[in-house]
Amino acid sequence: MKVFLWIIIFLGTFSIMEFMAWFTHKYVMHGFLWSLHKDHHRKDHDSWFERNDLFFIFYAVVSMSLIMIAGNTNFWYGQPMGFGILAYGIAYFVVHDIFIHQRFKLLRNANNWYAKGVRRAHKMHHKHLGKEDGECFGMLFVPFKYFKK
Repeated sequence: MKVFLWIIIFLGTFSIMEFMAWFTHKYVMHGFLWSLHKDHHRKDHDSWFERNDLFFIFYAVVSMSLIMIAGNTNFWYGQPMGFGILAYGIAYFVVHDIFIHQRFKLLRNANNWYAKGVRRAHKMHHKHLGKEDGECFGMLFVPFKYFKK
């Protein structure tokens, strides 16, 4: 029974993280912490590292903290929550940083319907250089209109 609950909590956390990414992107990154996110929309720097990467580090710290606390207390469900956040972070990194932005030159030839839709949605998001008037703040689940030809 505990393994079943672990899997449910893990999958639930992974799914909730898509909402958290959307919410954080729309209301925090394009809101009061735009100063950390704007270098992701405007490539006016020569560094591989972006201030925007601090958001990724924040969620990594949350994930590691949950896993470590779960290992040292009776808060066992912190472990599947931490691993759910970690799994979402890995998926986000692969889709956003590797596939879409090509920070590593991998997955260039992915050209299926899902890849095209996600790429199209993100391109529409980045056409707005300022913090206002943005669209499509999600990452793994984007509106169906981006999957149409």
